[in-house]
Amino acid sequence: MSSKNDNIYKISLQDKDYPAILKEISDPPKEIYVKGKILEKDKLAVAVVGTRNCTPYGKKIALDISGKLAGMGITIVSGLAKGIDTYAHRAALNKKGRTIAVLGTGLDKKSFYPSSNYTLSEKISKQGAVISEYPLGTRGAKHTFPQRNRIISGLSLGIVVIEAAERSGSLITAMLGLEQNREVFAVPGPIDSKYSKGTNMLIKMGAKPVAKIEDILEELNLG
Repeated sequence: MSSKNDNIYKISLQDKDYPAILKEISDPPKEIYVKGKILEKDKLAVAVVGTRNCTPYGKKIALDISGKLAGMGITIVSGLAKGIDTYAHRAALNKKGRTIAVLGTGLDKKSFYPSSNYTLSEKISKQGAVISEYPLGTRGAKHTFPQRNRIISGLSLGIVVIEAAERSGSLITAMLGLEQNREVFAVPGPIDSKYSKGTNMLIKMGAKPVAKIEDILEELNLG
């Protein structure tokens, strides 16, 4: 399927252009809608996710980690939500790097959520890709955003969680990553911050703590 107005096209699971790494998960989407381009180099990808209501600390770390990874040629994958996701995408763009945004809605402007990030999505589509498993015209629902998280982790070698409350979509992404045999990383934060409870809990559960970019590179053999 394609739209001349939006330059959106569809890739089916059987197509040679379907991301090989995404085929590895137990329930890959049968088709994905794409605005932009998914390239062979995007197989070297790291997901950077976190809370919508991030602190200045979270913003700083998201910009720093995502910018450094993107500057090394590693694709940044995230969900284009407000907060950490937004800063992860922006950092990659600022470094002239690749980034992929995975939506929980259709890719058309009418369905797009959050609407405040539509302009950012246009920039991403020129320097990476905006993708969704949902057809054009699909509005977001309670199940669509958690469901899309398996694609965020599925496209990535590892998932870095930067600030997450105890109950957070980012933690869903991390758990899905574990099920998919992806490496899970978490940035430690202040013990009195509700937005660090999720990340500190992940570390207690065995996630790799991130103090510097090398912690990610070494674990993924990208250094």
